[in-house]
Amino acid sequence: MPVLETDAGPIWRRRTPKQALVRWFGWLVGLAVFLFCWQRISDATTWFFVWDAPRIAGDIWDRATPPRWEYIARLGRPIWDTINIATLGTLIALVLAVPVAFLAARNTTPSALIVRPVALLIIVATRSINSLIWALLLIAIIGPGVFAGVVAIAIRSIGFCAKLLYEAIEEIDRTQVEAITATGASRWQVMAYGIVPQIAPAFAGIAVFRWDINIRESTVLGLVGAGGIGLQLQGSLNTLAWPQVSLILLVILAAVVISEWVSAKVRGAII
Repeated sequence: MPVLETDAGPIWRRRTPKQALVRWFGWLVGLAVFLFCWQRISDATTWFFVWDAPRIAGDIWDRATPPRWEYIARLGRPIWDTINIATLGTLIALVLAVPVAFLAARNTTPSALIVRPVALLIIVATRSINSLIWALLLIAIIGPGVFAGVVAIAIRSIGFCAKLLYEAIEEIDRTQVEAITATGASRWQVMAYGIVPQIAPAFAGIAVFRWDINIRESTVLGLVGAGGIGLQLQGSLNTLAWPQVSLILLVILAAVVISEWVSAKVRGAII
């Protein structure tokens, strides 16, 4: 039964036969779609491997423990490369995202008919493709290595940063902008003294948050040849060196936890 909220409290009303029929029809369609999708998944699944997965997982766990602790001396440079990929990629993305955000915001774009759609297209295009796919494309263009990882992280981050930033620009207090404009300030002065101070905290928060995300993403870029600790992980997986794999996963976990702690501290200081 639908509920109507009033000042006197909720009032229960019985659904009409038409409303009940539409509701049950919706449930029936949803159930039919679920069964169809499950059937397709079931046909494409080798269930023997699914039922045997616990045994395989236990076997890999036995092979991976204890971790090969002496191998940690060879992980210093790869984890440093991973942090550099995330940091440099984030910085490049922020430099490129700022003008895109100002061009995409309704209250700062020079043209709502031409420039803004182009800026929004850039935001959507860079956000819709995963960093691993960007890395694969860039490796084919500029070759494997850390530079491909930096560019992949940068491109992937532009849309994320620009979207959040242009939303912050559109939500600024217009009275401050109008007050500065009334003094005869130029367009750039209005932007520098009326808009930028209002979005500065949001910009800092976005930067730290995206850097935290990029730390996670950069740890796996090496799996496709874009450098970092993921490259060591791929090599260990290819040679079935499970004690090394477990150690690498622990190092990745530690790096992510530390980046999360740093990100939380910085955001707390900003807010």
